[in-house]
Amino acid sequence: MFKDLLRLLKIINTFLKARLDVELQDWQHSKMVAFLLFISPWRLYSPQGESGERLRNALEELGPIFIKFGQLLSTRPDILPSDIASDLKALQDDLPPFSEQEALKIIERELGADINEVFEDFDARPLAAASIAQVHTAKLKDIQQQVVLKVVRPGIKKTIEKDISLMKRIASFVEKRSEDARRLQLIKLVEEYESVIFSELDMRLEASNVKQTRRNFENNNLLYVPEVYLDYCTENLLIMERIEGIPVDRLEVLNDLGVDLKLVAERGVEIFLKQVFIDNFFHADMHPGNIFIDAKNPADPAYVAVDYAIVGSLSEEEQFQIGRMLLAVIGRDFREVANILIDSKWVDPDTRLNELENTIRAACEPIFDQPMEKINFGEMLLFIFDSARKYNLKMQPPLMLLQKTLVNIEGLGKQLYPALDFWSIANPFLKEWISDKYNPKKIAEWAKKNSLNWLEKARRFPELADTAIEQVSKLEEYQSANEERHLQLMNKVYEQGRFNKVLLVVFIILILFLIIN
Repeated sequence: MFKDLLRLLKIINTFLKARLDVELQDWQHSKMVAFLLFISPWRLYSPQGESGERLRNALEELGPIFIKFGQLLSTRPDILPSDIASDLKALQDDLPPFSEQEALKIIERELGADINEVFEDFDARPLAAASIAQVHTAKLKDIQQQVVLKVVRPGIKKTIEKDISLMKRIASFVEKRSEDARRLQLIKLVEEYESVIFSELDMRLEASNVKQTRRNFENNNLLYVPEVYLDYCTENLLIMERIEGIPVDRLEVLNDLGVDLKLVAERGVEIFLKQVFIDNFFHADMHPGNIFIDAKNPADPAYVAVDYAIVGSLSEEEQFQIGRMLLAVIGRDFREVANILIDSKWVDPDTRLNELENTIRAACEPIFDQPMEKINFGEMLLFIFDSARKYNLKMQPPLMLLQKTLVNIEGLGKQLYPALDFWSIANPFLKEWISDKYNPKKIAEWAKKNSLNWLEKARRFPELADTAIEQVSKLEEYQSANEERHLQLMNKVYEQGRFNKVLLVVFIILILFLIIN
């Protein structure tokens, strides 16, 4: 309890030191907040830098759990203005590695065996280290395969639980005192973060994500997905094939090898479109540190992706609406974009269509003045969402992950080949996808696929109808009995009232009798 209090005081002091109290002026009517701001020595100093930069510095000082929370916030244009979200994207969760002895102890505990029984050439020096886990290399003895071992950082789960608990208390405190905080649903946001970060802690979930993506690209040369060895994977240990490749941002190396960078950039867009609209299962953390290029054949390069801790999937409705929105944006049909936002209830359903259309047009038209190859459609979606915030924009987390993934993929593509034209690849793909999705033959196949479910529902319909009728009958009986009890009660009240009146008359007569005598 005492440690929690100290941690809470450190969090408050860090935010005050960053002069984030300047952003809290709208709810300083809270006596507790006003007192904390009054006694803070940092109020004597002027804020240094923009609010987004100060928030980023504060989160970095508070450590990896808050850094990851900031990274989540950076993907939420429905919550933060675009300038602050942009500053938070620079957050890095690199940490010094934990000791070799601790890593070895965890690996042997998870395997239930001495490390030399399972591996050859185990390298105790970590290849990389981050906030959740660190990576070592070795060779699996039984199949003589080079592998990487991802080991969860010791004690990180307890640290996360404590910080999440404090975050919830802070969010609850703020929500009670700020209308903006209630609109943004801070408590729900922290709970969403809790779900995300705990899923990242479980290496079995990541192993499952790798397996699913590998199946999706089994007969496709666009993306190579490493093999994962499930027999050795546990909650705290992931073992997968070690891949070879050139980091996607090493342009000088790729150029020296004669790699077709235009083709690489275009294939990145194709991978994104396939994962989102065909597989409906997409890698949602495609930054340069997780993407490599297999350049064995420079004329036919392939992507290699690692770190599948964060993946996304859309509902059928979300998938269709985001496809429509991309087509509408590409076609500069701002009225259709506004329609989609309202119909999907991503903004207040009472929003006036013309007003929202004009707002979106004002945000997008300056961008369309540029040549098509210079337009970033991921960033344009961000501008649209940012402009729609005043209409109470509320979007589901998977859509935010999708927007972040599009920005990453398009950014990588432009870095590889600045003249990349996302429109020329996405437009025909999306038109064909929508046409194919609503092809009568596909609808018939969908109906056939769901026919057993429908037949089962039809078979149970009489039973459900009988149950419903029985419930209605019971409700009517209850209502009738309730009315009867109500009538009895009213009669009782009426009789009691008459009795009280008689008593009152008798009492008055007695008083008069006493006065006369």
